[in-house]
Amino acid sequence: QLQASGGGVVQVGGSLRLACTGSGRTFNAMGWFRQAPGKEREFVAGISRSGGSTLYADSVKGRFTISRDSAKNTVYLQMNRVKPEDTAVYYCAAKVAPLPPVSRQLNAYEYWGQGTQVTVSS
Repeated sequence: QLQASGGGVVQVGGSLRLACTGSGRTFNAMGWFRQAPGKEREFVAGISRSGGSTLYADSVKGRFTISRDSAKNTVYLQMNRVKPEDTAVYYCAAKVAPLPPVSRQLNAYEYWGQGTQVTVSS
């Protein structure tokens, strides 16, 4: 029910935009997580249904921006000034439960996309 797109190879310092569209239901909070080889999946950014509340991991704050178009049931992740450590498979996630309005917790999200690979090359 979540389809992610936009991954690819980008050079250090470059930009990339990920998109994730949901179907079948209306979601409350949506978010992005990532998982690098050999590491656990980690929170990247989350956004409330209205878009009025956002959360970011410290590692991406100031470089990444999460936004959403609720009419299209789509969430975006604008990635700027990327670094080699941003290389990972990026997963979009969504929750139906209304509370909390946005969350950093992996287990708060009920729906997951298939993942899209982002590789930052130097």
